[in-house]
Amino acid sequence: MNEDLRIHSWPCSYYLDTSKQWVSGRLSLTPVAIKFTADKTGELLVNFHLSSISEIKKESSNLIFSSLTILERNTKHWFSSLQPNRNVVFNILEHFWREQLLSSQGAGAEAAALQSTKGKELTGLLNASQKQLEDTAKVLHYQGEQFDNIMRGLNKIEGDMDVADRFLTELESPSWWPLSKLWKAPWEPKPKETATVSDSKNQEGIIIRIPVIITHRTDSNVKPGKLTLFTSGLEISDCNSQVVHRFESKDVDDIRVHTPYEISVRQRFIGKPDTSYRLLSAKMPEAIPILEMQFSKKIQFLEDALGFVGARKSPQVDLGTSIWQAATGLLGGIVQPDSPVGGKEGMDNDQVQLQKQEKISQEEAKELKQILKKLKGLALETEAELERQDEALDSITTSVDRATLNIDKQNRRIKKLT
Repeated sequence: MNEDLRIHSWPCSYYLDTSKQWVSGRLSLTPVAIKFTADKTGELLVNFHLSSISEIKKESSNLIFSSLTILERNTKHWFSSLQPNRNVVFNILEHFWREQLLSSQGAGAEAAALQSTKGKELTGLLNASQKQLEDTAKVLHYQGEQFDNIMRGLNKIEGDMDVADRFLTELESPSWWPLSKLWKAPWEPKPKETATVSDSKNQEGIIIRIPVIITHRTDSNVKPGKLTLFTSGLEISDCNSQVVHRFESKDVDDIRVHTPYEISVRQRFIGKPDTSYRLLSAKMPEAIPILEMQFSKKIQFLEDALGFVGARKSPQVDLGTSIWQAATGLLGGIVQPDSPVGGKEGMDNDQVQLQKQEKISQEEAKELKQILKKLKGLALETEAELERQDEALDSITTSVDRATLNIDKQNRRIKKLT
């Protein structure tokens, strides 16, 4: 992810301690840093890493003006005249600061970037691929459960059709027919099935849940909350886990990706205002691939997010065979360094030069092997699940056709009786 990407910026004033005056400019937030640029001179007056922040507070300057203070190591930075208001800026900055501290890259992000090797880069690449494949497997798993629920519903319909057939046969038989009583069967309600349906509704699987900053209609209405993705839709809740709004999959009309960290979800209405929520989160890059898979025809990437799409869809991040072949060939060169690299089939010149220029330790090679094994296992399980769901879809199609014919047949019989 580009660390220079601007997530958000706000017009404000910064207190310059050297000249003892307030300077107007823009406060900007990037994925890893906070910056302030003066309007008149264009000079970058503030630039520090999120991990170096000790405290973010709301205070008042001269006991009058509302300000936002950021304690960075031993330096206290004062920001005032924040637009649209101080609460909006405070909530967003605190969210990204908190997530940066909780992230595995946290305070040592700069040192890790300096000490990164080619092995660590490849490990991170494969870990990201494994995470996306695991998310895909979760979606397929819950989709398979929905297919199973559909099959159970169709089996219940067929059972009800058998009962209806017996009742209609009894009604069609004359009263003097001696075998008419044999068709009678006591009707028994099935409350357990209703309870099972409601329980499965309440126990719907969660694909991913991330903290977000929620904006509803106006920028001044900003509050922290959570975004939960289900197979049947998505749910927005506040910090107290109270549901703010739930979008079913059919209710979502469009999802716009403004930046890799900000999206908007909208449901259109005729004759009344649309329902729209804007969501900002440091964890949004983890949720966007799942949203793209669930709402492929409804999601739209705006100009600032196009670079994010290109980076994810580049051959280096693809989940196809290119990663597998490149990583396997690289590992083969590590495990057998004495073997001639040029004699391997399918190894191009770029990979040969890469192996000559970069060295990977044995520990990194073992870790890469483990990740590759997991990826292979996930791929095989995903393939098996897809085959099972294909068979389930065929069974569902056949059952629906059979149920439709039975319903039409029973309707004709009912019309004759009436």
